[in-house]
Amino acid sequence: MSISIELSDGGSPTKADYDLVIIGGGQAALALAYYLRRSDLSYVIYDSEDGPGAAWRHGWQSLRLFSPAVYSSLPGWPMPPSAGKAFPSREEVIDYLARYEARYAIPVERPVRVRAVESTGTCLRLKLSDGRTKLARAVVSATGTWSAPFVPDYTGRLSFHGHQVHSAHYQGPGAFAGQRVLVVGGGNSGAQIQAELSEVAHSTWVTIDPPEFLPDDVDGHALFERATAKVTGNGASTQSGFGDIVMVPPVRAARDRGDLTSERPFLEMTSDGVVWPDGRHEPVDTIIWCTGFRPATDHLKPLGIVGQNGKVEVIDNQSAGEPRLWLAGYGNWTGAASATLIGSSRVSRSLVPRLVAFLEAKVSGV
Repeated sequence: MSISIELSDGGSPTKADYDLVIIGGGQAALALAYYLRRSDLSYVIYDSEDGPGAAWRHGWQSLRLFSPAVYSSLPGWPMPPSAGKAFPSREEVIDYLARYEARYAIPVERPVRVRAVESTGTCLRLKLSDGRTKLARAVVSATGTWSAPFVPDYTGRLSFHGHQVHSAHYQGPGAFAGQRVLVVGGGNSGAQIQAELSEVAHSTWVTIDPPEFLPDDVDGHALFERATAKVTGNGASTQSGFGDIVMVPPVRAARDRGDLTSERPFLEMTSDGVVWPDGRHEPVDTIIWCTGFRPATDHLKPLGIVGQNGKVEVIDNQSAGEPRLWLAGYGNWTGAASATLIGSSRVSRSLVPRLVAFLEAKVSGV
């Protein structure tokens, strides 16, 4: 039974359409939905994608998880082992997420983009891309970061006449065969993209510091445990993210070929290339930015709680400035390793009881 109640909004009675709306249809939203099954809340998930899989739908063709399936599952139903390989492929992850939705009959509406979230005083009003407006007693924003790629503002970047693409939109090495390419960014994405580009292009890997590689027999689960251990009690993290490179087979092969050495950053960009610290100018056809993301939180700006970096101040996933708003799946500031499959599961397990208690307290007047 729903605990939706009649609310007064500016003197006129209104009724919330849902107790809870979750924005975003990725792994964080699905994990939340699993635990919400145990509650009486009425809720819906609005997902802007055309089908299941969220950001995984946009990954490059050879993208793989850097943890085995056993460490990459959502609550209730383990991810099936990868077909003949240790690390599940992009397609296998998308298939798992789609079947997970169906298995638990998760109420997802798509494609529906939430353009804005506003306060009405007693509810949160959601303005949807299809022209509808919905009222919710609480909202969980779980839109992640994929739609907000970050590119550093290098001097001369706008004058560069070559091709620039962020890893969010990279699809594979074929389009860059024979080109002079710079892969900028020292994380796992940069390593995986450099590994496959080095076989078809004249690619150079650019990282701020020399990359650190995990031992060959250690997978991404170690990174998750490390991130979890380094998150303090108030939700802050002593590290920015997963910095060590997991030696998935293509990366290990590139290392063995000698293709995973890296250069320190260039000083500036020109119309046809870059200038290195020693003053040398190098022509470049394409720059692939593997430089991370910012939280995709533009839809929350009408609430006045979004900082310049896209982050929202939270206390245990609840917005400090708007207590009816909760956030999940953006990174360590919304829970240890919350942007990973297993991390989103652990965060949701603790978040949902607190969210339910909050809404029940609002009904009883506490």
